[in-house]
Amino acid sequence: MKPVILCVDDTPANLTLLHGHLNSLYTVKLLNSGEKALAFLKKERVDLILLDVMMPGLDGYEVCRHIRQDATTAHIPILFITAKNMPEDEEEALNAGGNDFISKPINPRVLMARIKTHLDLKNFQDWLQNENALLEKELEKRLTDIFKLQDASMGVMISLAEFRDECTGNHIKRTQLYITELANEVAAALPEYQLDSREVNLISKCTPLHDIGKITTPDSVLLKPGKLDHDEFEIMKLHVQKGYDILESASKNMGYYGEFLHVAQVIVMNHHEKWDGSGYPNGLAGKEIPLPGRLMAIVDVYDALRSERPYKKGFSHEEALDIMKAQSGKHFDPELLECFINIEAKLPVIHNNWSDRH
Repeated sequence: MKPVILCVDDTPANLTLLHGHLNSLYTVKLLNSGEKALAFLKKERVDLILLDVMMPGLDGYEVCRHIRQDATTAHIPILFITAKNMPEDEEEALNAGGNDFISKPINPRVLMARIKTHLDLKNFQDWLQNENALLEKELEKRLTDIFKLQDASMGVMISLAEFRDECTGNHIKRTQLYITELANEVAAALPEYQLDSREVNLISKCTPLHDIGKITTPDSVLLKPGKLDHDEFEIMKLHVQKGYDILESASKNMGYYGEFLHVAQVIVMNHHEKWDGSGYPNGLAGKEIPLPGRLMAIVDVYDALRSERPYKKGFSHEEALDIMKAQSGKHFDPELLECFINIEAKLPVIHNNWSDRH
């Protein structure tokens, strides 16, 4: 198909002249006012515009500004053709959004050369735009595949943890839902943490891996029906470092695409630290403990208190919160615990929907 050139000039003789020069190579459309040109462009596609400056009604500069403000026409090359030939006239034309400036009387060879140059440039820009669109689609597909791979990798690791401990499955789901609600509350109530939706989603996604290290814990300790003695508890505490090492190895093997496991490593290593520094494995205190670890400590303890085990009964929602309030500033970050209390109406719903008896 021939490129379409729109010629806009209020003088019929000029339009006739342009048509004579261009008709053999291009499809030429002729209009005698800026208003008609703008109306035409709303309905028809053109590849280039030759635009007079001095016209009754909208002058060429104003027409050009209108064209540039419309996303559907902003990319069309505009060549001003005018009897105004002072440097300031050319400057005004370019400032209005014109691509080129040709003075009258028209030199046909210059006109044809300028048109060819701008059409070639437009064709190249169109090609680049199409290539970019294809690349964006391919990138989106590859990112989707990567996210699926990440989710599948996490699913395998979570399944390993669930396989070792029959009580883990719903605990994993409940703590994930608790921490999502808590992180959203922190984002709203404590803007200084600058938690955005992406970070909340990442924390939520990584939470199920918090006890991945327990796959290395001996059955005699992990599945003991009673309370652990001192030596057994020391063995149990090793699951933190073991879990961190597992995720670090997985992250390295996945290269760049394993960076998402960094938050999981932070949660694993820090969810047994306590605000007053009496936790393990590193005895961190206060805000030395990374935020994901402090969030996880709250939801992990709440779920442990609520859950029934062979060696203990489960506490009610009210009893669990009372116990945790007494540990504000000791085990838990006071500000984050306050946020947890703010969402307390949601907690029993999650607990009941994902009960260990279901």
